[in-house]
Amino acid sequence: QVQLVESGGGLAQPGGSLRLSCVASGRITFINYIVPNMGWYRQFPGKQRELVAAIRSDRSTTYQDSVEGRFTISRDNSKNTVYLQMHNLQPEDTATYFCNKNPAAWPWGQGTQVTVSS
Repeated sequence: QVQLVESGGGLAQPGGSLRLSCVASGRITFINYIVPNMGWYRQFPGKQRELVAAIRSDRSTTYQDSVEGRFTISRDNSKNTVYLQMHNLQPEDTATYFCNKNPAAWPWGQGTQVTVSS
């Protein structure tokens, strides 16, 4: 069983930045398993989770149009960790952020709340 723990969320002002981290632990690790394609997802209240950024085993990345140029996904396989650097945050980025495989296949973590407000 894999456990995902997201952190780094908080309150940011419009135009501000946050860096999210997601650590995977359990029997399957990034090192001992075929390095999985990973993604950051977000969920607005009352809505389903949506994929906002993805990174493949070859480190190529794709982004949702709404975050392209503002968010950067990266990974450190030695630490079983995926990051999401977010710049120029906007109120519409307010959501709970989760990481998972892409497509999602592991149990979801608790997520980390990002609130963008002045």
